Amino acid sequence: MSPRGVAIPDVRERLFDAAVRVLSREGPAALTSRAVTAEAGCAKGMLHTHFDGLDEFVAELVLDRLARCAREAAELPGLAGRSTVAANLGELALALLTSLDPTVAGLALSRPATSERIRRALAAGAPGFTAIQDSITDYLDAEARLGRLTGDADTSAIALALVGTLHHLVMTAWPDAPDPRDQARRLVALLVGAHTGHVRGTEDS
Repeated sequence: MSPRGVAIPDVRERLFDAAVRVLSREGPAALTSRAVTAEAGCAKGMLHTHFDGLDEFVAELVLDRLARCAREAAELPGLAGRSTVAANLGELALALLTSLDPTVAGLALSRPATSERIRRALAAGAPGFTAIQDSITDYLDAEARLGRLTGDADTSAIALALVGTLHHLVMTAWPDAPDPRDQARRLVALLVGAHTGHVRGTEDS
């Protein structure tokens, strides 16, 4: 455990990772500031030093994970022309499904003050599903310019359908639910298959 007065590098991330482990192992009822700091190996008051209580902490955890997802999605347009459209979208979909733990998302929904903090942050411009959708649209537009999508592909609608479904899968990925990764792969194949299969043969390359 870190002694008092000793700076801990990346303390926010350390606390966030600890919270995810507590939630995954013991469930939402076990998430307390003391449980998080004990898991992180920090002084007991460390969470309250950096956050205004557990509601803000959970909100910031969700926003941090959403920002991670948005950063991953922002790299997608740079992949235009590489691999296949389905493979690139599929890799992103799987990354997004693993970046935001369903237990964390469910906990945020169950805490009204947390949900309100997240809503206000997103409304103020914090990166979230809208930013992810925009990046996917930009990627698909880039692929269309390269001729790897048919001209009638509605790129914004494809992006909306993919992001909306991924949001649903994250929020409903309970232990007895179907494997969301398989569902995501099938959705990507459905969304882009009609617009890529016979375009310059790229999906066969």
